[in-house]
Amino acid sequence: MSRRILVKDGGFGTQMTVHVGDAVDGDPLWSARFNYTNPTAIVNTHLDFLQNGADMILTNTYQTSVEGYMEHLDLDAAQSLELIKKTVRLAHVAKDKYLAECFQAGLEINPGLPLIIASIGPYGAHLHDGSEYTGEYADYLPAKEITDWHKARVDACLEAGVDALAIETIPCQMEAEALCEMLCADYPNVKFWIAFQCKDEQSLAHGEDFVDAALSVWDIVKEHNAQKNCLGIGVNCVHPKFVTSLIKSLNANKAEEDRLPLVVYPNSGEIYDVNKGWMGKEHCIPLADYVREWVQLGTKIIGGCCRTYARDIRLISEVVTTLK
Repeated sequence: MSRRILVKDGGFGTQMTVHVGDAVDGDPLWSARFNYTNPTAIVNTHLDFLQNGADMILTNTYQTSVEGYMEHLDLDAAQSLELIKKTVRLAHVAKDKYLAECFQAGLEINPGLPLIIASIGPYGAHLHDGSEYTGEYADYLPAKEITDWHKARVDACLEAGVDALAIETIPCQMEAEALCEMLCADYPNVKFWIAFQCKDEQSLAHGEDFVDAALSVWDIVKEHNAQKNCLGIGVNCVHPKFVTSLIKSLNANKAEEDRLPLVVYPNSGEIYDVNKGWMGKEHCIPLADYVREWVQLGTKIIGGCCRTYARDIRLISEVVTTLK
């Protein structure tokens, strides 16, 4: 994996609207409800990305939680954990279908691909109050309470079988540090990446300096000699116009051997208005146009987040292919 650029999928909830319509935004479970009500749509959404060049797919577990499923689906704790495991298995179903399609078509697949990565969203995602974009819970919750909450989902995803964990959309330094420490100490054989949510070209959503937070996480990785487990540190669900400045501040002045492996998957650049919906699509620059400069700065994993479709991943994949 360290010798090539890997293409991640795009915005799962965005692409899923192709199969279920616009019944996603505003739901307290977001796309996670469909793990229970429409598993076929989950499989087909994964397939869309695989068929359009994704080397890895993220499980639809970003907004899953025992508490959320108990409150909004009337499941008990055991049933909620089983649904999370089932969600991971749906990604495996999609992978198997894709590999069968490739075999029947006589297409070659790189050994070990595609990868299945568990989406581990921030604590704030299950609150459904927008706090994954502020990180305000870091001001009153102790780190152990946050990691204990994460652990149930992490264990369920690992039991169901994933290649790595995507610790993503993390808005605050404390949560990232706590999760990194937990993974390095308690899961020494598990691969992962950590992607921050940033509000501008310098700061995390909660206000901390991005470079300070990223280097702090990397220091924890090095303290545990876990560099082989950390697939990348970076950003996701940020406006693409911020990405170059963010990762340049982290890697631009480092020698090649000292650069951090980066993971980048921004949103489309559209802005969400509660009254008007998504706005500004006509002003968005395709993510594929940024790929070369992001790779030059040390990006190893690249894809899309909210408002990016399978077609956007196809364009990214085509650029990455030319870079190999």
